[in-house]
Parts: sequence; C-alpha cells; structure tokens
Amino acid sequence: MLKWLAIVLIALQALLQYRLWLGEGGLRELAEVRQRVDRLEAENAPLRARNERLAAEVVDLKNGLDAIEERARSDIGMVRRDEQFFWVPDADPAEEAP
Repeated sequence: MLKWLAIVLIALQALLQYRLWLGEGGLRELAEVRQRVDRLEAENAPLRARNERLAAEVVDLKNGLDAIEERARSDIGMVRRDEQFFWVPDADPAEEAP
C-alpha cells in the first residue's frame, strides 16, 4: 500500500514539475515574455524621447514668442518689418562657409 502511495506521489510531483518548467505559464514562457518586454521597451525608448521633445516644443510655442518667431522664419520664411531680406539665386550656403 505504501509502495503505491509513494509511486502516486512521485508521479504527481513529476507532473507538477513538468507544468512548472515546460507547461503553460511556466518558466520558459516567463522568459519569453521578459524578452518580448525588453524588445518592446527598446523600441519605445526613441519614441518616448521624441514625445518629450515635442511636448517641450509645444510648451515653448505656447509660452514664448521667440520660439514662434523662429518657427515662422525657418518654416515659411517670414521677416520682421524692420529687416531687409536679400535673396541670392543659385547660391549654395554650404559652399560659402569657410
């Protein structure tokens, strides 16, 4: 009788060990999930940095006139009333720089 009880308990322990190491929700699956999380974190890091830069730019545009002026100059070529704009056709600024 004790022999059969010992065999059943050993079989039950083997089954539980199998589920722990190889079964659904086991250690192998845990390692795969951790690898997937690490990969997704690496993919999200540049996107988080981009979002932080954009958020800072939004705050700067809401609060400061300098940022708005700079954006207007670079994007749509605006100049102030007291400035003169000189356009030189066929000139490459990279060639003129020493």
